[in-house]
Amino acid sequence: MYGRRVIATVGNNITELTPSRGFAATLAAATTVVIASGTGLPISTTHTLVGAVLGVGIARSIGALNLTVVRNIFMSWIITLPAGGILAVIIFYILKTIFS
Repeated sequence: MYGRRVIATVGNNITELTPSRGFAATLAAATTVVIASGTGLPISTTHTLVGAVLGVGIARSIGALNLTVVRNIFMSWIITLPAGGILAVIIFYILKTIFS
Protein backbone atom coordinates (compact mmCIF):
# COMPACT_ATOMS: atom_id res chain seq x y z
CA MET A 1 0.00 0.00 0.00
CA TYR A 2 2.85 2.38 0.76
CA GLY A 3 5.24 1.20 -1.96
CA ARG A 4 5.13 4.43 -3.91
CA ARG A 5 5.75 6.47 -0.77
CA VAL A 6 8.65 4.25 0.32
CA ILE A 7 10.26 4.49 -3.11
CA ALA A 8 9.88 8.28 -3.11
CA THR A 9 11.44 8.53 0.36
CA VAL A 10 14.40 6.30 -0.46
CA GLY A 11 14.97 7.74 -3.92
CA ASN A 12 14.38 11.44 -3.29
CA ASN A 13 14.21 12.39 0.36
CA ILE A 14 17.25 10.83 2.05
CA THR A 15 19.87 12.41 -0.22
CA GLU A 16 20.12 13.61 -3.79
CA LEU A 17 20.72 10.66 -6.08
CA THR A 18 22.32 11.08 -9.50
CA PRO A 19 22.43 8.11 -11.88
CA SER A 20 25.95 7.19 -10.76
CA ARG A 21 25.06 7.46 -7.05
CA GLY A 22 21.90 5.43 -7.63
CA PHE A 23 23.94 2.78 -9.43
CA ALA A 24 26.46 2.62 -6.58
CA ALA A 25 23.70 2.28 -3.98
CA THR A 26 21.86 -0.38 -5.99
CA LEU A 27 25.04 -2.36 -6.65
CA ALA A 28 25.99 -2.25 -2.97
CA ALA A 29 22.50 -3.34 -1.90
CA ALA A 30 22.37 -6.13 -4.48
CA THR A 31 25.81 -7.41 -3.48
CA THR A 32 24.80 -7.42 0.17
CA VAL A 33 21.56 -9.32 -0.60
CA VAL A 34 23.37 -11.91 -2.74
CA ILE A 35 26.04 -12.51 -0.08
CA ALA A 36 23.45 -12.74 2.71
CA SER A 37 21.28 -15.10 0.66
CA GLY A 38 24.28 -17.28 -0.12
CA THR A 39 25.09 -17.59 3.57
CA GLY A 40 21.45 -18.13 4.56
CA LEU A 41 21.07 -14.90 6.51
CA PRO A 42 17.58 -13.42 6.47
CA ILE A 43 17.76 -9.72 5.63
CA SER A 44 15.38 -7.00 4.56
CA THR A 45 16.06 -5.71 1.08
CA THR A 46 14.43 -2.39 1.96
CA HIS A 47 16.68 -1.94 5.00
CA THR A 48 19.67 -2.87 2.87
CA LEU A 49 18.80 -0.34 0.18
CA VAL A 50 18.22 2.41 2.74
CA GLY A 51 21.63 1.62 4.23
CA ALA A 52 23.24 1.80 0.79
CA VAL A 53 21.60 5.16 0.05
CA LEU A 54 22.76 6.42 3.44
CA GLY A 55 26.27 5.25 2.56
CA VAL A 56 26.19 7.20 -0.70
CA GLY A 57 25.00 10.28 1.17
CA ILE A 58 27.66 9.92 3.87
CA ALA A 59 30.32 9.55 1.15
CA ARG A 60 29.35 13.02 -0.05
CA SER A 61 29.16 14.48 3.48
CA ILE A 62 26.88 14.23 6.45
CA GLY A 63 25.36 17.54 5.35
CA ALA A 64 24.14 15.86 2.14
CA LEU A 65 21.69 13.76 4.18
CA ASN A 66 18.23 14.89 5.19
CA LEU A 67 18.69 14.02 8.85
CA THR A 68 15.00 14.50 9.65
CA VAL A 69 14.08 11.75 7.19
CA VAL A 70 16.93 9.55 8.45
CA ARG A 71 15.77 10.03 12.05
CA ASN A 72 12.19 9.10 11.10
CA ILE A 73 13.39 5.96 9.32
CA PHE A 74 15.50 4.83 12.29
CA MET A 75 12.66 5.56 14.73
CA SER A 76 10.29 3.47 12.64
CA TRP A 77 12.80 0.60 12.65
CA ILE A 78 13.14 0.80 16.43
CA ILE A 79 9.39 1.00 17.05
CA THR A 80 8.35 -1.79 14.68
CA LEU A 81 10.29 -4.52 16.50
CA PRO A 82 8.54 -4.30 19.89
CA ALA A 83 5.24 -3.31 18.24
CA GLY A 84 5.33 -6.47 16.12
CA GLY A 85 6.12 -8.57 19.19
CA ILE A 86 3.32 -7.05 21.26
CA LEU A 87 0.84 -7.45 18.41
CA ALA A 88 1.87 -11.11 18.00
CA VAL A 89 1.23 -11.75 21.72
CA ILE A 90 -2.19 -10.10 21.54
CA ILE A 91 -3.20 -12.04 18.42
CA PHE A 92 -1.91 -15.28 19.95
CA TYR A 93 -4.04 -14.87 23.07
CA ILE A 94 -7.12 -13.89 21.04
CA LEU A 95 -6.74 -16.98 18.84
CA LYS A 96 -5.99 -19.16 21.87
CA THR A 97 -9.18 -17.93 23.55
CA ILE A 98 -11.27 -18.48 20.42
CA PHE A 99 -9.98 -21.97 19.57
CA SER A 100 -9.51 -23.53 23.01
